[in-house]
Amino acid sequence: MIKLTVPMTACALALALTPTLVLAQAKADSPIAVKIDAGAPGPKIDRNIFGQFAEHLGTGIYGGVWVGKDSPIPNTRGIRNDVVQALRAIKVPNVRWPGGCFADEYHWRHGIGPAEGRRKTINSNWGGAVEPNTFGTDEFMDFVDQIGSEAYVSVNVGSGSVQEAAEWVEYMTADPQTTAGKERAANGHPAPYKVKYLGLGNESWSCGGAMTPVSYTDEMKRYARFVRNYNPKQTGAEAMQRIAVGPNQADTAYTEAVMASQKGHDWAWNIEGLSLHSYTTGGWPPSYSSTKFDETAYAKLVKETLGMDGLIAQHAAIMDKYDPEKKVPLVVDEWGVWLAPLENTNPGFLAQQNSLRDAIVAALNLNIFARHADRVRMTNIAQMINVLQAMILTDKDKMVLTPTYHVYKMYLPFQDATSLPVSFDAGSYVQGDIKLPRVDAIAARDAQGKLWLAVTNLDPTRPASILANLSGAKAANARGQVLTAARVDAVNTFEAPGAVTPKPFSAKAGRDGLKLDIPAKSIVVVQLEP
Repeated sequence: MIKLTVPMTACALALALTPTLVLAQAKADSPIAVKIDAGAPGPKIDRNIFGQFAEHLGTGIYGGVWVGKDSPIPNTRGIRNDVVQALRAIKVPNVRWPGGCFADEYHWRHGIGPAEGRRKTINSNWGGAVEPNTFGTDEFMDFVDQIGSEAYVSVNVGSGSVQEAAEWVEYMTADPQTTAGKERAANGHPAPYKVKYLGLGNESWSCGGAMTPVSYTDEMKRYARFVRNYNPKQTGAEAMQRIAVGPNQADTAYTEAVMASQKGHDWAWNIEGLSLHSYTTGGWPPSYSSTKFDETAYAKLVKETLGMDGLIAQHAAIMDKYDPEKKVPLVVDEWGVWLAPLENTNPGFLAQQNSLRDAIVAALNLNIFARHADRVRMTNIAQMINVLQAMILTDKDKMVLTPTYHVYKMYLPFQDATSLPVSFDAGSYVQGDIKLPRVDAIAARDAQGKLWLAVTNLDPTRPASILANLSGAKAANARGQVLTAARVDAVNTFEAPGAVTPKPFSAKAGRDGLKLDIPAKSIVVVQLEP
């Protein structure tokens, strides 16, 4: 059970809105000119950068997604209806499963067939919990179908075998006339499943087997060769994409080894993606609180988050050396804020709250991914429900949407939109010896031709005025939403689910142009209307 009620603390009071005198001074600041070149489109912002991650960890699956067919909590075949509805609303493009470190100790046969016959095991990675395996392959495929998403399945490279992985994908994708297909049909699904993405291991440099880059690439080639997709509908653009294990943070050894191998591949094998894992932690082990933090802690975590830009550029440069045509995307399939576990919870369950600060972190990361859209074409925030930087928190029949969830919903217009060049003087936000940009912004044109602008004000005390200027288009009005709160540590709880929720936002052009007054510590997403 996650306790979500957060009392007003001294830290919270310190982060409250600044006095009127200071705000008056802030309002006197000159507007920040944001120039959008609507006539110079950039790369597509792939909708897959808004992907999710659901590991068998804590209550992420059991209680978060799965409650069982006999549960009094409204469900469809054991999967909670409220969670499905919430995830459909943000158009989740893909879900990575079953891990994470859990994936390299997961044996898929434990999770198929009649529930009473499934093997119960211990989740040694995460809190020593009993893993009942009642949520397995068929349940996961039902789940992604219910939310309208694609399956991203991570196979067991660490403790499994090529044969086990090959037979798993055969079970999921083979013709029902085959032995594997008949077994799947006997378990309730005659038609082959669609497996769009296949992860070839997880963190093989650590919990996935502590392999050297050379030993991993040798294993990767075998999995890429022999783990085949038999679904006849998965050809061409729908073909399964194999994603290799890539770097941990700034370590480039795996990037070099995997990309060098990929460049030399022959007809027998290939990969279609390289993963990157990078969390905002404030140091290891994570010790920053998700509910009790001051402005210095806020600034430190935001500064670390902004390092994602340089990290992607570093690995992208190596990838460019081997793959100048950018055929292999960089897949940031684990990212997010990893903080200290909530008090009175199993520390192995990685339960934490989700504040306005985390929403700002999410927006900044999504902006960075959008600016690197030529190479970053898929990401997965960690994690979807009840774990780390979650979209949703549940407790028995109760559910609450987090500030990060609201950012994902506000950013829906950027899914598969065309990136537009944006230039601006970000200004400065200074806290002690930490200096950060004051604002961040991205722009795009959606498939219907509408122009969208997203602005994040990093400064927790000063509002900012934005003067938007467009070339190649006109904007007389801006209409959309703003996400903010009285405090940057504000959270949504089961008792107060609307503490941090989007509110309507609008602006009209004046003599000087389209001026947007952006509140302190906020995210604004607007359509620019002619």
